[in-house]
Amino acid sequence: MMQRPFFTYHPAVQEAAQKALDLVKPALDRIDRVTEQNQQKVLAAFIDNRVSESHFAASTGYGYDDRGRDLLDRVFADALGAEDALVRTSFLSGTHTLGIALFGVLRPGDVMLSVTGLPYDTIHSVIGLRGEGQGSLKDFGVGYRQVDLMPDGSPDFDSIADALTSDVKMVYLQRSRGYSLRPTLSAKTIGEVAQFVKQRRPDVVVMLDNCYGEFVETVEPVELGVDLMAGSLIKNAGGGIAPTGGYIAGRSDLVELCSYRHTVPGVGREIGATLGHTRDLFMGLFHAPHVTGEALKTAAFAAALMQQLGYDVTPRPLEERYDIIQAIQLRDRDSLIAFCQGMQAGAPIDAFVTPEPWDMPGYDSQVIMAAGAFTLGASIELSADAPLREPWAVWMQGGLNFHSGKVGVMLAASHLMRALEKKAESSK
Repeated sequence: MMQRPFFTYHPAVQEAAQKALDLVKPALDRIDRVTEQNQQKVLAAFIDNRVSESHFAASTGYGYDDRGRDLLDRVFADALGAEDALVRTSFLSGTHTLGIALFGVLRPGDVMLSVTGLPYDTIHSVIGLRGEGQGSLKDFGVGYRQVDLMPDGSPDFDSIADALTSDVKMVYLQRSRGYSLRPTLSAKTIGEVAQFVKQRRPDVVVMLDNCYGEFVETVEPVELGVDLMAGSLIKNAGGGIAPTGGYIAGRSDLVELCSYRHTVPGVGREIGATLGHTRDLFMGLFHAPHVTGEALKTAAFAAALMQQLGYDVTPRPLEERYDIIQAIQLRDRDSLIAFCQGMQAGAPIDAFVTPEPWDMPGYDSQVIMAAGAFTLGASIELSADAPLREPWAVWMQGGLNFHSGKVGVMLAASHLMRALEKKAESSK
């Protein structure tokens, strides 16, 4: 029986896709092995903590004695290898969650030292690198310094040692690349930085922005010396099911301090109604290893496909991956826009919408985003975005399942190929 052709791909993309699948098979097999290990770890956390249906009950008002909320913290902590965790739908984004952790730990006169260069754009206002009088860390007397990565993207240990002055309270790392082409940091490398810092300053808090990195490897950075890490539940850790929220995980005393910033001192984690979302967060965590694996497969395929079509990609198809993001250098503004518009056309939601660059809050350049997602802004679902500036790269991530993710990537590439042909024809 002949299969119905649901989508029409550009012939060059159709041909390159099969070659890409053959090329990337070893990477897909490796991802499956990591996924299986992580799925067992999460399942064990559920079983060991005796999760039951009664823990899904909604709470209202103050949310005192919410058994499900409290157990969710414990299950998350165990799944991430941490002493403690704070998981809340009232963490509104990854940036909000990181901001709570920063304000929870840092005090006037402290210095935050970023050792992975300039953090992601939306954190700049939190630190006080831009904006005046908005209540940033800078407004509250917290200083900021940074050490850039080496040209190859590795930590500059000599400069870190020199920068560890007595006023440094926190060493901050960003695992993922943000809108740059530097490599993502592995858990091993992050652990080496943490140990290096602790050998020189045991009192310094090592904090990690772990967004996009959960369940990508079989070990999490808090198991290797990081004191505190945070991330979003509409990325890896929410499994495509959590409707919103974030988590903070790490040392118990630091998580407790963050809980006071989240609510108020003296109350902390003891209040906060869950309003019926607890089941979604438990279920999201349970699905997180598998969905993260599907996103990794989608990224590996995209790297192989776009490399076959002649584009530079990072990571390369067979490289080990330490987050779910795939960067593709598209060389010019029009190609960048065309790729994102093609990916939007392959989304389950709002496929009929044509994304355009716009002035997005928190960014210093216009940004284009393709994100036809069930949960608004959920980058564990297939999406692609980029600031409209050099090096004209797109950062693609997500994919709830590999089969639909593969279609989305092929449609994006096909739209790009047709746009290039149209441009070449019009220039004749």
